[in-house]
Amino acid sequence: MQTTELANWNQFMELTTQLDGWAFRGQQNAQWRLESSLSRYMRDFVGDRSQWRAREERAIRVFRRKAHNFLAHPNILADDLRCLALMQHHGAPTRLLDFTKSPFVAAFFALERATGDAVVYALNTPALWNNRARPKADPVLTRDVIDPRVPGHFERYFFCNTHEVLWSGEPTEMDDRLVAQSGTFVVPGVIDKPLQSILDGYESNEELLHQIVLPARIRMDAMKWLYRMNITNASLFPGLDGLARSIGVELEIVWSGMMQAQ
Repeated sequence: MQTTELANWNQFMELTTQLDGWAFRGQQNAQWRLESSLSRYMRDFVGDRSQWRAREERAIRVFRRKAHNFLAHPNILADDLRCLALMQHHGAPTRLLDFTKSPFVAAFFALERATGDAVVYALNTPALWNNRARPKADPVLTRDVIDPRVPGHFERYFFCNTHEVLWSGEPTEMDDRLVAQSGTFVVPGVIDKPLQSILDGYESNEELLHQIVLPARIRMDAMKWLYRMNITNASLFPGLDGLARSIGVELEIVWSGMMQAQ
């Protein structure tokens, strides 16, 4: 994995222009591993890895048994990827990793609450989609073969936690938040390894993962640019919750600008 530590915000815009079609994920701490919320939860609270599959399956089963009480169309729970996306949307630990097709949305999520160096990861999804990158251990497991939107594929290729593969894409139907954020998901076949380690097992002539470190010193300049681009919590999280979450940036960006103007 190549790493670029930015000297300024303009360098981020120049670099991401070269990564056309890639997917991006922002994390507010450059030291955090690139892994799912489920991976972190299992590692921290379920020490016996032999139980991980049963625990994950039970969590999904419990959600399916109870979530129908709050849904206008509970039939979506039968679709594995849509069910996991719904769980993720409402804060449950899942194996999905949120990515976005917009490097600027990723930068916002990385920087909004960052107090030190943040990071944006860029994933070469075109290479994965077009099978220019394949797992060395089992090259027949291409993106189309393991597609979790196909009934039965989650059970066969993901819940077993034995296939070191990645799939990226969206459910067949996207909710408003996923649309607003230009969102996409990355689904790992194993949850005991970070994405970097899984990609190390892929064969490709292309770079598959690029780490872009955003030093704390460029945060204010970057946040001002993102604000001008209307990338805020209010635009990324449609509804009153997003508006309320956006007030922090309003305090930081707008009021500091007004004070300087006086």
